[in-house]
Amino acid sequence: MEVTAQKGEGKLQQMITIGRHQLLSDAPEAFGGEDSGAEPHDLLAAALAACTTLTVTMYARRKGLALEDVRVRITHGPKDGGYAFQRHIEYVGALGLEERQRLTDIANKCPVHKTLSGAIRIETQAA
Repeated sequence: MEVTAQKGEGKLQQMITIGRHQLLSDAPEAFGGEDSGAEPHDLLAAALAACTTLTVTMYARRKGLALEDVRVRITHGPKDGGYAFQRHIEYVGALGLEERQRLTDIANKCPVHKTLSGAIRIETQAA
């Protein structure tokens, strides 16, 4: 899969294309943007939230668990010289304590969580 970004309509707006999908990204007004789309760190947090809900839901369905919904909220920002994501997970359904703990273990194994927790290498080629 390839992701591309290029200038959009606004001063700092970016049009992001992911396959056949398109998203907008922008900077907040305080940084010279028009706040017409999600800030890039918010997109990263959204990827973690979406991956968590998808991974947990697929596991619960495969195991026949009584999970009706999973809701994920991510707060994020600079912290202690780095960047921190705080993930809050709410499981909706008639689940026991052990099932909830197992779902949290599975959430910690979602591919985006693993990517963000591991070594990340960015290789840049400029033209």
